[in-house]
Amino acid sequence: MKCPVCGKGELQAVDDILSEIEGLAFVERGHRCSVCGEEFIDEADSNRTIKVARRLGIWGEPLRLRRKLSQSGRGIVLRIPEDLRQSMGLKGTESVALSKIGSKKILVEVEAK
Repeated sequence: MKCPVCGKGELQAVDDILSEIEGLAFVERGHRCSVCGEEFIDEADSNRTIKVARRLGIWGEPLRLRRKLSQSGRGIVLRIPEDLRQSMGLKGTESVALSKIGSKKILVEVEAK
């Protein structure tokens, strides 16, 4: 079968595709293009990897919470819901880094000690 990415190479069956999730490596079966090297993971292997990652707690469902910002003095406060605090193991004493991403997004990262 021809590669859907480059259209030149043939897809060859392989059993050494490496996927990394949260610093853990997973070896999966699939196909690799003989020309461009693009890899396509078999659906069964992909589902198995997701199942293992969920069991390890490193694959979560997409999370999108809506919260209102509050004014406090000259700053703005964003509260973190209790269930999210617990699942992340936050105590409330951590330092965070805020990054502006585009004009409408803010990334909040808990800094390592």
